[in-house]
Amino acid sequence: MKINYETETGRNGSTESDLVNGCIRKDYKAQKQLFDLYRDAMYTIAYRMLNDGEEASDVLQEVFIQVFRDIDKFRQESTLGAWIKTIAVRSSLRKIRERNRNGFGSTDEYSDNEPVIWPTWINSNDLEKAILSLPDGYRVVFLLVEVEGYSHKEVAEMLDMPVGTSKIRLFRAKQQLRKLLNGYN
Repeated sequence: MKINYETETGRNGSTESDLVNGCIRKDYKAQKQLFDLYRDAMYTIAYRMLNDGEEASDVLQEVFIQVFRDIDKFRQESTLGAWIKTIAVRSSLRKIRERNRNGFGSTDEYSDNEPVIWPTWINSNDLEKAILSLPDGYRVVFLLVEVEGYSHKEVAEMLDMPVGTSKIRLFRAKQQLRKLLNGYN
C-alpha cells in the first residue's frame, strides 16, 4: 500500500537536480514539470489525512507555494519527493489543527477491548472508506505509520505527542478498522 514518490529523472529526462535548479531560477517549465510529477501523490496524502477534497486541494496549493518559495532551501539530504511529502504531511496536519482547534479530540471514543477478527477478504474501496471514516487522530497516525512508513517516534514529533500515544492511536485505529471491515463481508 506504500506509494513511491521518489524519482531520479523527470518525464523529459531531466534529473532531480535539474528540476531543483530550474525551480530556483523560477523557470516555469521546471515548476510545471515538478508540479505534474508530484501533484497526484501529494493530493492523495492530503485527501487521506483530511477526508475532504476541497481541503486537500487547498493543502495541495499551499504545498506547492511553499515548495517553490523554499526550493532553494532544499538540501538534497533526501529525495525531492520525500521533502515535498514532508511539506504535504505538515500542511495537512496544520489544516486538521485549524479545523479542530482543540487538537485531535478524544481518543477514548472506541476504547472497548473486544477481540476483533479480520475479514477473510478486503476490497480496496471498502478499506479506503473505512480509513476515511476513522476519527482524525486515529486516521492521521494510521496513515503516517502504516501507509507513509514513518516511525512512531517521527509521528510523535510531528504531532507533538508522546510515542505511547502514537502507538495507542495506531492500535485503536486498527481495532476500529477491523470492526468497520467486518461489516462489509
